[in-house]
Amino acid sequence: MTATITATPALTGVTAAIRAALRTAADWDGAARAVADALRPILPGPELLTPEQRLGDPNGPTGHVLYAEPDGSFSVTAVIWRPGQTTRIHDHITWCVVGVLQGVEHEELFDEHLNRIGVSDNQPGEVSGFAPPGDIHRIVNTGTETAISLHVYGTDLTRVGSSARRYYESANAEK
Repeated sequence: MTATITATPALTGVTAAIRAALRTAADWDGAARAVADALRPILPGPELLTPEQRLGDPNGPTGHVLYAEPDGSFSVTAVIWRPGQTTRIHDHITWCVVGVLQGVEHEELFDEHLNRIGVSDNQPGEVSGFAPPGDIHRIVNTGTETAISLHVYGTDLTRVGSSARRYYESANAEK
């Protein structure tokens, strides 16, 4: 992840909403739900990023840390996916909220045995949240345009480097 912390009016509104939502959360599930609910009506568009950031990287999905709360309680990252780019199957070190700003993100959910248990095509404006356990997934840009999503994690990614806890490999995932 590249650290490109930039203050913009849209980002300031997002971070204020996240702070307010987290004050009401009792646990990680509650944090994910509260932050997702707070972001839905104010989710910014892709113009939150510079034109250069929106290009992505031909070598794989790329992330830009846009904000990290000074106390380490959350960070806001934009992830750019060119057509055909995918993540490995993974889970997370903390709760996460994802809002799609542009394009379509195809998400596959897995159980602890890596059996596929769900599939969704997340459209622009859609916001979802989840927390470990039960957060094993893979994201693929199956569309023809670049997809961009805003990710809020319950930690400072500039300190820990990645939101992924583990990566998985399994034949079950292909079924």
